[in-house]
Amino acid sequence: MIDLHLHTTASDGLCTPAGLVDRARDVGLTTISVTDHDTMEAVPAVAAAAARHGVMFVPGIEVTAVDGGHDVHVLGYWLDRDAPELMALLRQVREQRVERAIEIGERLTAAGAPIDVQALLSEGGARSTRAIARPMLARALIAAGHVATVAEAFDRFLSEGRPAYVPHRAPSPTRAISAILKAGGIASLAHPGTLDRDDLLPELCDAGLTAIEAYHSAHDPETQARYISLARNRSLELTGGSDFHGDGTRRADHFGRVGLPAPDFERLVDRAEQILGRRPSKPS
Repeated sequence: MIDLHLHTTASDGLCTPAGLVDRARDVGLTTISVTDHDTMEAVPAVAAAAARHGVMFVPGIEVTAVDGGHDVHVLGYWLDRDAPELMALLRQVREQRVERAIEIGERLTAAGAPIDVQALLSEGGARSTRAIARPMLARALIAAGHVATVAEAFDRFLSEGRPAYVPHRAPSPTRAISAILKAGGIASLAHPGTLDRDDLLPELCDAGLTAIEAYHSAHDPETQARYISLARNRSLELTGGSDFHGDGTRRADHFGRVGLPAPDFERLVDRAEQILGRRPSKPS
């Protein structure tokens, strides 16, 4: 199975890079991509662990963008983690994530559920490419005894409309796509069924969008079929993955079960070769 949407402790996942590769091998994944939020910090460690275990690895990322006050996530594959424009974009996004975390912390205090946000920021301070995300704040709420689960943290405090919700401030989706392309990668719209923003597709396609993530843990069969059809109609390729963040998280049951069919991956590789002018890695 091929899973092109996975997360590690470099962003809001629970598995270390090496631990994630161990888990991937154990559930029978043959090709993986780690797509941490706004960082490629885990790429070298994942690549090394994947090589040891004979798992094919595709360097990836999930870039946070915002349109109309709502998140639009863009996946990037086969890109250069040191590309200047990408690095500048990610620095901006991570700085905005820190600002958001501080504001969320202030709102949590006002709501009677204080946490030590500075401790979270200090934890990532020695590794400035780590991305601070709401699930980390949710786990801090659990540690502080305010909630019992991550789901409760979001339901009571962190989701849109809740007392501590703060919207993302991030670059536009077209800028995210541009940075991915200039980093020598290809771009895919992440979990479009959760966005309800199909109106963005013409603009994103004009900006260079290559694919749509039709296969995703949040997509039921009808949604999946809809985005497969939409991709074909717009001459886009398909990507897919479980969006696994770790055991006990929202999509954990889909790990090893939701992924990209091999023929679609072959087409994605072929399209990437046309765009990149080189043959990307393929599953053996």
